[in-house]
Order: sequence, then structure tokens, then C-alpha cells
Amino acid sequence: MAKSLVTAFALAGALACSSGASVRAAGSPTTPPPSKSPSSLAPIHGHYSPAIDPASFVARVDNPWWPLAPGTAFHYRGMRGRTPQTDDELVTRRTEQILGVTCTVVRDTVSEHGRPIERTLDYYAQDKQGNVWYLGEDSFELKHGRFVRASDSWRSGVDGAKPGIIMPADPRRGDRYRQEYYPPGQALDQALVLGHRGPVTVPYGSFKQALVTSELSPLEPQTEQKYYVAGVGEIRERVVKGHHEEFALVSVTH
Repeated sequence: MAKSLVTAFALAGALACSSGASVRAAGSPTTPPPSKSPSSLAPIHGHYSPAIDPASFVARVDNPWWPLAPGTAFHYRGMRGRTPQTDDELVTRRTEQILGVTCTVVRDTVSEHGRPIERTLDYYAQDKQGNVWYLGEDSFELKHGRFVRASDSWRSGVDGAKPGIIMPADPRRGDRYRQEYYPPGQALDQALVLGHRGPVTVPYGSFKQALVTSELSPLEPQTEQKYYVAGVGEIRERVVKGHHEEFALVSVTH
């Protein structure tokens, strides 16, 4: 999800943006570029400057591992520490322009005892290869009974923030890629594809096989694993190193 849970983009260009991303010059061909691995599109080592060409993105996010059909809501239930929580993610019908790319807006609400404690707006877009990119988030935390914008909010192209891949088009074991980049010390998540495991059962159903990724950040002393099913999306998330946190998909509504 968008930072607590459900929780995808090279694109060659010619004009440099303030974020270090690039945009294709007007009149350039729109033929999809040759397929590249997520490790080369959003590398975790070296200077990070992903090339973003708005002409190389599509309107819908329909990657089978991360489908975001407007109006769909994913409902999760779990624990953070010893506290039961729910996490509801709604794929809104809103869009947001970031780096010239039209992004799908997902609203994520974490609640305790039926009361919201965290809210996030996450911005995703899919390129023509099928990679889903994460272009930013506006997160809000509860303080003195009011939601205020959190310091870890970020948008690509602002104050050095750059996009990353949240889900590759063709995830393969061993793929490593950056999911977000907002220095210094704000958002540096990265992922490793572990492969497929199964069977996996969550309240939503039982599945013969799930894609598993491992996610970590050099800013946090924890590692979490996420499970995805093609045609559904994320079904499970659990911290395997660090504090206790685990969520599972309960239902999907439309």
C-alpha cells in the first residue's frame, strides 16, 4: 500500500526537467522503445536520473499484478504492533499531471477502531511497456484531531524527487529496482523480486501461486515482503525484519 501497504516506468527523452527526468522533443516518434529491465530503468546504484517521456505512457493502469481500474476498492485487515488496523485503498476517477504524465490517483486510508489515522493520495502511471511507475504521494497524519500534510510527502520534479517503478511489466526473479526517490532522507524505497510462492491463502481467497517481492529502505531498519496475484493485485504484506506488521486482502469492491 502506498507506504503502509497496498502498496510501477527507458524512456528516452531530450529535454531535461528540474527533477533530472527527461521529456521527448515534440514531433518525435511514439513507437514503444525496446523493452528494458526494471533494474536498468530504475537502478538502485549510481546516479539516479530516470528518463520520463509523457508520450510513452498510456491512460490506463492495467498491469495484471497491479490493476487500477477506477472505482475499485481494495480492503485489507491486519496488525501494526499489537494494534488491529484496516487499510482501504480506493482507485479514484481523479487524475493528476506530474512531469507531464497523467497519473491515476489512489486514496489510501488506514484506520484503528473504525477511525482514520492516516490518509494518503498516491500517484501512479503505466508506460507502454507495462511498467507501473510511482510518481509521488501526498500523505496526511492525524495531529490534535486534524489531518495535516506529512513531511514525507513528495512529487516527482519537486525538490529533487524522482519517480520509481512500483511494479514491473514482466517481474522476474532477481530484478532490483528503485520505487521512489526523494532525498535527502525522505523516501528511498527499493524492491527485489524473489519469485513465485504458493499456495497462499488470505481472507479474500486461496491462490495456487503468488509473486513475492522484498522491499526495504536504507532509511528504515526493516524489510517487508509483498504478495501479488495476477488479475487481483496485492493480497498480502508482512514485515519480516523489524517491527511486527502484517496485512491481508479481505475483499475487493467495485
